[in-house]
Amino acid sequence: MCHVAVIEFFMENVECEEFRDKRVLEVGSRYVNGSVRPLIERFCRPREYVGVDIEPGKYVDVVLPAEKLIDYFGPESFDVVISTEVLEHVRDWRLVVNNMKTVLKVDGYMYITTRSYGFPYHAYPYDFWRYELGDMIKIFGDFKIIKLARDHEAPGVFLKARKPANWRPVDLSGIELYSIVLGRRVRDVVDLVDAPTTRRLMLTFCVSKVKHLLPSAVRSFLERRYCI
Repeated sequence: MCHVAVIEFFMENVECEEFRDKRVLEVGSRYVNGSVRPLIERFCRPREYVGVDIEPGKYVDVVLPAEKLIDYFGPESFDVVISTEVLEHVRDWRLVVNNMKTVLKVDGYMYITTRSYGFPYHAYPYDFWRYELGDMIKIFGDFKIIKLARDHEAPGVFLKARKPANWRPVDLSGIELYSIVLGRRVRDVVDLVDAPTTRRLMLTFCVSKVKHLLPSAVRSFLERRYCI
């Protein structure tokens, strides 16, 4: 989902020379309440724009999990890689990040937006992680970070980075991220079944229409307690 701040980030940081006559990959491209694709295609005129997602839909050219990018496209296949509001939803974030880095050409650009602590649980169909500025600095320590900023509308981070000529992948194994499944920072990849029973039930409540039947004070308390 692309809200206004995401679109603003692209409008303020995209240089059309980065895209013109280039090959662009968008990871998690299915249209859900907005997309940066029409903006880039109309004004920056890439040679090819490929959208991948795990589900078919508008702006999805290839149905493919992000974990399989290298297998499908091969290393250094794209000049630009874009991922908006996706990284919080992938279970094995390290594998996905390494796939996106590897399919990007040397001197190519990476654009990422994702959610931080405080953004509520939103499973479409999954929701696992929250990223902070410091996390992104570590994760992209092997890239030249051009722009790193907080989302001014809702808890989230925005990144623009470039893959250097002497790129060597940074070791991500020791990095801990906040797991919304467990409600704390963890190093290991987790799934919803790893959550304690009470938290698992309450996370299900967070995305349920039933919660709107509760008194607003009760709903607000439960959302603050379990949905972030």
